[in-house]
Amino acid sequence: MNIIFLGPPGAGKGTQAQKICDALNIPQISTGDILRRAMKEGTETGRKAKSFIDAGQLVPDDVIIDIVKERLAMDDCTKGYILDGFPRTVPQAEALDTFATIDSVIELDVADQVLVDRLSGRRVCLKCGATYHLSMLNGETRCAKCGEDLVQRDDDKAETVLNRLKVYHAQTAPLIGYYEKKSLLKKVDGAQGLENTFAAIMNALGAKA
Repeated sequence: MNIIFLGPPGAGKGTQAQKICDALNIPQISTGDILRRAMKEGTETGRKAKSFIDAGQLVPDDVIIDIVKERLAMDDCTKGYILDGFPRTVPQAEALDTFATIDSVIELDVADQVLVDRLSGRRVCLKCGATYHLSMLNGETRCAKCGEDLVQRDDDKAETVLNRLKVYHAQTAPLIGYYEKKSLLKKVDGAQGLENTFAAIMNALGAKA
């Protein structure tokens, strides 16, 4: 089963994608990961991508598309995959259609205010990587695992979250329409808790949890 995951920052997309991958025994393909892998392995497209990154430029669509195409041709994708972070635009989706057949597009739907509360309340330990939420800390400011101070990352500040959501909606709204027209889009409530959301996604895919 070939699946695309769409979802705003903080919707739990990465966590749910990993759970679905484990359940269906298919790989999760993140454009960031495959970009780093292609550059590390020194493939032709990886070298192209590195030249743009080294110059402080965005990697062009055609290079990203070639890297995704390379990755989907690998043996572990024969039974399916989840694409996470690609496509981001309608032109990328149209290019994807030329070399892949998508079975389902899952959109994790969470209200912006819920996401702002969820992300702006997040605190992390820079030493051990543990993550907490203010609602669970009861005023505690140190990590329960290693005792280090907890911090709020710049990416999690409310104004930054709102800006990230604005960018996401601007980029993703056309994609939602694109896949709706193809009758591939399945909207899932991403605010119903980890296990309930997982069950809803599996149900939308017609798979057994």
